[in-house]
Amino acid sequence: MNVLGKLAPVLLAASLAGCTASQPANTENLCAIFAEKDDWYDEAADARDEWGSPIPVMMAIMHQESRFNAVAKPPRRKYLGFIPGPRMSDAYGYSQALESTWESYERSAGRFGADRDDFGDAIDFIGWYNEQSHRRNGIGRQDTYGLYLAYHEGHGGFSRGTYREKQWLMDVARKVQRRANTYQGQLQGCEEKLKDRGWFSDWF
Repeated sequence: MNVLGKLAPVLLAASLAGCTASQPANTENLCAIFAEKDDWYDEAADARDEWGSPIPVMMAIMHQESRFNAVAKPPRRKYLGFIPGPRMSDAYGYSQALESTWESYERSAGRFGADRDDFGDAIDFIGWYNEQSHRRNGIGRQDTYGLYLAYHEGHGGFSRGTYREKQWLMDVARKVQRRANTYQGQLQGCEEKLKDRGWFSDWF
């Protein structure tokens, strides 16, 4: 095998790694996230307009699920406390959607070919799921606490109240609610600028 042939797998791996979006430097500030990631605001706004789910709600859920890591996966189980075993589920990507739930989204929303490690697809998935929670469970579109519980437990689990036996989960849901409120306040201070940026960029 010549030198180029030996280098090809390495170059391919490097190319694929470069295609994976890096996490935002400051995940605590929504304006900073959207300033760094040029197209994320427009994609989040598209999901809001499609599904009626507020941007801060969707972004707070994504923060909790993956910290905006495109290739996030659940931790592995440990045998004897240190031997790595299988992962706890096949959740993956920004939204930590299960493969089966993602396939339901593709069919229901007509998003065939959507990728769990693509931000635009993942934020659209979260918006879609929140809308299902609104329709099926009667959860308000701005009720981040209830929406996150349904996101974590599934619509059936939420209806059965499985979260009531999980104090840790209710605590997490309250944290997501607080983050959504924080993100909302931040977005109010920068959204007009983000809209203007999107309008200006459409000309180029």
